[in-house]
Amino acid sequence: MFIGFAHYSELLSDARFFHALRNTFAYAAMTITLVTAFSLGLAHLLRRIYAGLRGPVLFCLMLPGLTPPAVLAFLYLLVFNGPHGMLNGLIAAPLGLPMVDWIRDPRVIKFSLVLLTLWRWSGFTTLILLSGMEGIPKAYYDLARAEGAGSWQAFRHVTLPMLSHVLAFTAVFLFLDAFVLFEGAYILLGGSGGTLDAGLLLVAYTYQTAFTFGKFGTAAAMGFSMVPLLMFIVWLLLLRGRGRAREAREPETAQALVGGTHG
Repeated sequence: MFIGFAHYSELLSDARFFHALRNTFAYAAMTITLVTAFSLGLAHLLRRIYAGLRGPVLFCLMLPGLTPPAVLAFLYLLVFNGPHGMLNGLIAAPLGLPMVDWIRDPRVIKFSLVLLTLWRWSGFTTLILLSGMEGIPKAYYDLARAEGAGSWQAFRHVTLPMLSHVLAFTAVFLFLDAFVLFEGAYILLGGSGGTLDAGLLLVAYTYQTAFTFGKFGTAAAMGFSMVPLLMFIVWLLLLRGRGRAREAREPETAQALVGGTHG
C-alpha cells in the first residue's frame, strides 16, 4: 500500500529524532574543533623535529585509525570505564582527583565520544595537515622572516591562510564521520543513547528504530531526510575553504598576508 510521505510526517512529531539530530550536530562541532586544533598543533610540531622521526611518530599516531572501531571502543572501555577504568584507577585515585564516569554521566557522555574520535582520527588528520604544510611554498616563510615575523606570526599569517583548503577537507571528513559513527558509540553506550539519551546520535537512533522497533520505513526516511542537509553543509565547507585558499594564493593577497606580520 502506498503511504506517500507518512514516514516523513512521523519524523516531525518524533522528539527523540530531533534530540539525536541536535546531539549529532553538537558532537560534530566539538569533534571538528578539538581534533582539528590538536592535529594542527601536532603537525606543526612534527615539522620542527628531526625528519627521520616523523615516520615512526606518524605511524604510532595512525595506529588507532587503522584499528577496527569495535576493538578501539573496547580499549577505550578499559581506560575510561568509571571507577574500574585505568584512568581513574591509576591516575585519578592515587592523586586524589575526582573520578569521572565517562560512560554513564550524562554531563560527559558526549565528550567521551569526542575523545574516542580524537584517539581514532588525530593521527590521520595530522598526516593530512602535515602534507598540506609541506606543500606551502618556502618563499612565503622567507618573506615573512625578512619582514621580521616570528614563528607565531608566520603560522598565523602564512600557514593558516595557505592551509585553509586542507582544513576545509579535514572539517568535511570529521563532519561526515560524525554522521556515520556507529560501532564505537554502540559498544560504549549499549546500543542506546546512554543516560538521559545524552549520547544518542542519529545513526544509532536510526539503527534502533529499524532493528529494535521494527520501523524500517521510518528509519529509511531518517536517512534520506539527511542527504540534502549534509550535501549543503559539505558544499558550504568546501566552498569556504576553496575561496580562502584561492585568495591566499593570489600574489597581492599573499604579499598583504605576509606584510600583516609586521603589525
